[in-house]
Formats: sequence, structure tokens, C-alpha cells
Amino acid sequence: MKGLLRRPGVQTFLSWLLASYLKLILRTVRWRHVNADCVEPVLSGPSGAVALFWHGRIPMCLSVAPHWWRKAGSKALISPSADGEFVAQALERAGFPAIRMSSAKKGDAAKARAAVAGFREALNFVGGGGALIITPDGPRGPNEVIASGALQIAKRTAAPVFLMGMAANPALRLDTWDQVMLPTPFGRGVVVWEGPLHVPPGAGEAEIAALGADWSARLSAATRQAEALVGAPPPKPAEA
Repeated sequence: MKGLLRRPGVQTFLSWLLASYLKLILRTVRWRHVNADCVEPVLSGPSGAVALFWHGRIPMCLSVAPHWWRKAGSKALISPSADGEFVAQALERAGFPAIRMSSAKKGDAAKARAAVAGFREALNFVGGGGALIITPDGPRGPNEVIASGALQIAKRTAAPVFLMGMAANPALRLDTWDQVMLPTPFGRGVVVWEGPLHVPPGAGEAEIAALGADWSARLSAATRQAEALVGAPPPKPAEA
């Protein structure tokens, strides 16, 4: 089955299907934004930005598109894996070109080089004034835990970071590692914004780890707030 899903023709069809769904959800769900004023100075200014939301909320990611499209450039950070290909294609169709980057496993020199190249592209893009949208717990998890890569990009570019908690109701909740939420058309949706946050330029590994834990808690709290505002049930507790 994996081999079939990774065929170019199948990937193209899946990307069209996902892009069509993302656009449908943007246009038919009644979206409400809480504290979106916090991002206004960046949207109207020349500086870059990093924006974070959880991987399980990708199906509603276009809810924030009308805001970020006001920047000169907005891109999404997507894994270079074959499984991430149709997602990257779908986001490109929906108006968010992708930068392909993820961490590499030890001993895989080719993937390590690709990771370095993607990291440099992300730094140059944000440093040049672009807005980079990241699901910082993807593509493999653990769920709702921010990996250090997003914080390293923010540190090296001195870019402000914004957290975006998203939820919609009615919606299907899939039994996946990230508990994907699939909104249905003509429902209600909420995005709770928080920021700007910053990584100090001299932050070491311990401080970055502490910030990652704090920001993970904040992004989860914003997501739970969005769920409460639309009357959506909270996710299942993580298994011990």
C-alpha cells in the first residue's frame, strides 16, 4: 500500500484532493480569530516571522492564510519524505509553497546534507522577511511537543514567533498519533493567537529546551481554548 501511495500520479491526485478540502474548509467554516491583533505589526512590517501550530490541525491550516498572505512571502516547512510530498504539493496548490526540511537520523549522510540545506533555506527565507509556518511536532511526534528546529530558526534570525491554536466543530477526530481533526463544512472554527515570543540570541541548549517545553504548554493551552470556544471535546489523554 505504501508503494502505491508514493507513486507520482497517486501523489498528484492526493494533493489535489487535500488542496480542494483545505480550500472548502477555509470558505465554508465560520472562522473567528482571538487575539489576532498581536500579529498585526509583523504582517504590515518588513521583518520575518515563525508561526507554529500542531500537526494534527493541518486540515484547518488555511484558516490563518488570509493573515499570512498579507506578507510579501509565506511558506510552510514540510518533511522531505515521500509521505510529505503530497502535503507539500497540496499546500503549494493552496498558496503556501513548501521548504522541505526535517531532522536526519544518525549515520544517514544524504539526509543530513538535505537537512542542512533545508535549514539554510529556512534561515534565508525568514531572514529576508518571509513568514515560515511550521508544525513543530511533525512529522513523527511526539504529539504536541515542539522540536528544537523551530526555535533554532527563530534564534538565528531573531524573528518573532507566533502560536496558533486551532479547532473546529463539528469535526472528526482520527485515531492517529497526532489525533488529526477534520472539520466538516459549514461549522464553526476558532484560531487563538499568542505572541510575539522570542528566543534570546545567546540561548544555549538548556534554555532552548526550557523554552520548547514552555511554548509547547502555551500552544496546547491555546488549542484547548479554541476547542472550548467551539464546543469541541478535548483530545484523548496520551497513553503512558
